Amino acid sequence: MSNESMELFFERLAEGEPISRRQALRRLAAAGLVVGPASTLLAACGGVEGTKTAGTNQATTASHPKAAIGTVTFSNWPLYIDKKTVPGWEKALGGRMKYIEDYNDNEEFFAKVRQELEAGRSIGRELVAPTDWMAARWIDLGYAEPIDKTNVPNSKNLQQSLASPPYDPERNFTLPWQSGITGIGYNPKKTGRELTSVNDLFDPKFKGRVTMFSEWRDSAGLVLLGMGKDPTKASKDDYLEAIAKIDEESRKGQIRRFTGNDYTKELAAGNLWACVAWSGDLVQLKADNPNLVFLTPEEGGMTWSDNMLMPKHEKNYYGAETFMNYVYDPAIAAQIAAEVNYFCPVKGAKEVLEKTDPETAANTLIFPDDKTLSQVHAYPSLDQAQEREITAEMQKVTGA
Repeated sequence: MSNESMELFFERLAEGEPISRRQALRRLAAAGLVVGPASTLLAACGGVEGTKTAGTNQATTASHPKAAIGTVTFSNWPLYIDKKTVPGWEKALGGRMKYIEDYNDNEEFFAKVRQELEAGRSIGRELVAPTDWMAARWIDLGYAEPIDKTNVPNSKNLQQSLASPPYDPERNFTLPWQSGITGIGYNPKKTGRELTSVNDLFDPKFKGRVTMFSEWRDSAGLVLLGMGKDPTKASKDDYLEAIAKIDEESRKGQIRRFTGNDYTKELAAGNLWACVAWSGDLVQLKADNPNLVFLTPEEGGMTWSDNMLMPKHEKNYYGAETFMNYVYDPAIAAQIAAEVNYFCPVKGAKEVLEKTDPETAANTLIFPDDKTLSQVHAYPSLDQAQEREITAEMQKVTGA
């Protein structure tokens, strides 16, 4: 159990939340198993920092016997799949998928399901899609079900650079869904000029037409780049300085609001002129508004991976694993990549697209080259106490 989980536990006691004897014993027994923070998580996009999971006594392997597929519920981020994959899986395997686009923000989603997870109850989802640092939290708290790898033979197609993150070094609990870049989305028709820098977000001419993510790892990371600091190596105080800058701009009315994935509609509609954005979203949004541009700022962008993870206390793990296996077929992965336009985690997908869609295969926002990788920066590797302090400061700014 991590330092963070113990602190949350004692916070809940102080706030008068009901804690069962079983919960208390489990947490106190785990407290002696905390290990220090880890360093680097290499990702498909050149390196994503992760927090190493604490040592726990939870099982890292599982056996999920073959059975009727039934219904699989998958909570994923919006604009993150093509229209053919779910029906294709249903037809090929005879199952049914309830695909829900309700993953708007990591902390927001975790807060929605945390009480059920703590109580040892189902959250009604066989698959969720947390970003690396949040996946580490699920694993650390014992909320992730191990993958029966015999049911996912296509996992051999995982890009080697994604194979061993510190929070899940043998990929016992997670498989990457997609990776990408956090940069700037903007409309040159609205801004009246091309943008080049992170600091362009703070142009007074754009007052009230700018949004930033509520997630500090993305927003404060970009601001640090604009301040000439490497967010991967930045200290807690560096991040607090960047958050103070964000607070200053928010108080001036420069920032319209703080968002999760819900920025996309406003940007496509023209209500936003410039915003912190995710790379794949902009390629898709151009279908509604061809004027939109995704920018990796001259100072650089942030990079990350979202991961398929099976929550504890569900019934249809075999069905979920057949879906994982299905999307790790290079032909299916290529199909998804061509639609969502994020970094593809599956080996062989690029070669499929080189034959059918060479333009997409050559897109460095989907299959990054060395130049693209050199422009992106990983999340920081800070200890849990530091991350909690930074999160609290960002929540003061965002009103979360």
